[in-house]
Amino acid sequence: MTFFISDTHFGDSEDGFVILGRENIFENKDDMINQLIENWNATVRKSDTVYHLGDVFWGLSDEVRKDIISQLNGTKILIMGNHDRDHDPDYWRKIGFNKVYDMPVLYNNGFLLSHEPIYITYGPIINIFGHVHSSTIYKDYSPTHFCACVERINYTPVTEEYIRFCVNKSRREAFLRDAYK
Repeated sequence: MTFFISDTHFGDSEDGFVILGRENIFENKDDMINQLIENWNATVRKSDTVYHLGDVFWGLSDEVRKDIISQLNGTKILIMGNHDRDHDPDYWRKIGFNKVYDMPVLYNNGFLLSHEPIYITYGPIINIFGHVHSSTIYKDYSPTHFCACVERINYTPVTEEYIRFCVNKSRREAFLRDAYK
């Protein structure tokens, strides 16, 4: 199976995502790290693939970073985010990612994977992105996008099938809304 997640920010502040506008749902950064690892491994098998859409860490030493990534199940592919660009793709491969991209990637003839949202108004392409966290400017999903920020997906990687279900639901709702105007 293939999964998607973004903006784990492993190691973010002592207060979890407080700095990102979220209520404090973690006791401390260790609690946050442990919960993210537990959620990931309860969902993802070793034979699965996970696309991480950027902003993996916030601080932490290289040794701790390697340790965290080594604990996560699956083949891990990184689409670099703005907080990942302090290192080149080779660094991220040494940390434990199997593949690393510093640009958006077209996946499975229909998904455009990026860290930041890419504006798509119509068509078969679905942009899966992160970066926006809990900003109310962006919906969780629409006929052309899905936000994979951890806050929006219960801090757990989501499957390609789940994303297609959400987007198709949104497309049906938009069609019905437009058909009965």
